[in-house]
Amino acid sequence: MKKPQRTAIKQALSAEQGGELCVKGWVRSVRRGKDVSFITLNDGSSFSSLQLVLSPELPNYSLVSRLGTGASLSANGTLVESPAAGQRWELQVSEAQILGAADDSYPLQKKRHSFEFLRSIAHLRPRSNSFGAVFRMRSALSFAVHQFFHERGFLHVQTPIITANDCEGAGEMFRVTTLAADQPPQQKGTVDWSQDFFGQRTGLTVSGQLQAELFATAFSDVYTFGPTFRAENSNTSRHAAEFWMIEPEIAFADLADDCRLGEEFLRYMVTYALENCQEDLSFFNQRIEKGLLDKLEALAGAEFRTITYSEAVELLLKAQQTFEFPVRWGCDLQSEHERYLTEQVFNGPLFVVDYPKQIKAFYMRLNDDRKTVAAMDLLVPRVGEIIGGSQREERLDVLRARMAECGVAEEHLGWYLDIRRWGSCPHAGFGLGFERLLMYLTGMENIRDVIPFPRTPGHAEF
Repeated sequence: MKKPQRTAIKQALSAEQGGELCVKGWVRSVRRGKDVSFITLNDGSSFSSLQLVLSPELPNYSLVSRLGTGASLSANGTLVESPAAGQRWELQVSEAQILGAADDSYPLQKKRHSFEFLRSIAHLRPRSNSFGAVFRMRSALSFAVHQFFHERGFLHVQTPIITANDCEGAGEMFRVTTLAADQPPQQKGTVDWSQDFFGQRTGLTVSGQLQAELFATAFSDVYTFGPTFRAENSNTSRHAAEFWMIEPEIAFADLADDCRLGEEFLRYMVTYALENCQEDLSFFNQRIEKGLLDKLEALAGAEFRTITYSEAVELLLKAQQTFEFPVRWGCDLQSEHERYLTEQVFNGPLFVVDYPKQIKAFYMRLNDDRKTVAAMDLLVPRVGEIIGGSQREERLDVLRARMAECGVAEEHLGWYLDIRRWGSCPHAGFGLGFERLLMYLTGMENIRDVIPFPRTPGHAEF
């Protein structure tokens, strides 16, 4: 007899008509009555679960009707219209097979659990409502990232995870080495990195930008989307040691083109979520952030305004409120400043451009005033900065002077300088932390709750 193919519960719930089918999943709850029992089954394909109806005539009814929450079950039966409110279909079970039992020690029982507790069982939390919704959103939006750039003819380039370059110059890289930790080879009192695996000091990448710039000078429009790492001992709700970055680079482009691409990308991602993740977004709107849907719909149709950093400082100095961090020209804007501008002044998304050169990276194009660089940050209400980018410095002499000024050695960046020597062109790009975007789109307040297995100081258990 031919084995019936499994039907995803999402597909079963959206069926136009009933019929025979097979579903498999994990038990969310069991209700036992005198003449009938009900099992709520979920397979992760949708937020909603399918109700299974079991009658005592089922051969293994006594076993199946006593299953514990978390058990794995296969059920064959007939999809019929449900008399219960809130669900169109239920499955009248004719055959059931227990695939994996679960006892009372299963930690995800019916009651709600705190996110802090669920982080301690990261290997099981995807089965909860909240994290099921988060990771379905993450998957859908990962696809949307690639779709956005594919539709615009961008080349997807996989930049290296192991690198000898510190893009940001912050020195917060995880070291990659095969040298003995207790007795590494020495030369003149320091570690002799020439004897290491790569013959030089290497670490995990903090950004794929520099390599993406190289590819942009051959393919015009490229993007990276991959893991990046920061060895920063920070335990805030917005920092993780491993996270994913989306980094496009566009050739023959200036800062205005960069802002235009950033606006198109963010609007696209918000619209995609609204159109394709309605069920999960409704859950977030009800249980995580009240007003989330209104916020996203407002952003999807909002006007994106632009001001200079100097104009932003003037507005902040005139503000009729006290900030925790004092404002002055030359300081880096803090979240409280960014939120004030987007929520109190402009009531919408805002590009701030032309930042002081001393607070920005060496690769950003120096403006004619010699004091500022062609940088941009996209700020949004309730969050602040969500995108950071710039026009890149394409002039070899200016770039070398900026590297010397910022203390960036040319030793390992000869190839980066080469693309300014031969066929240099104006180009620009930005970076968007994927987890920051997910936090904004879901209302989740901690970056640890939008990453499958968070890596933070002292935590790498799973």
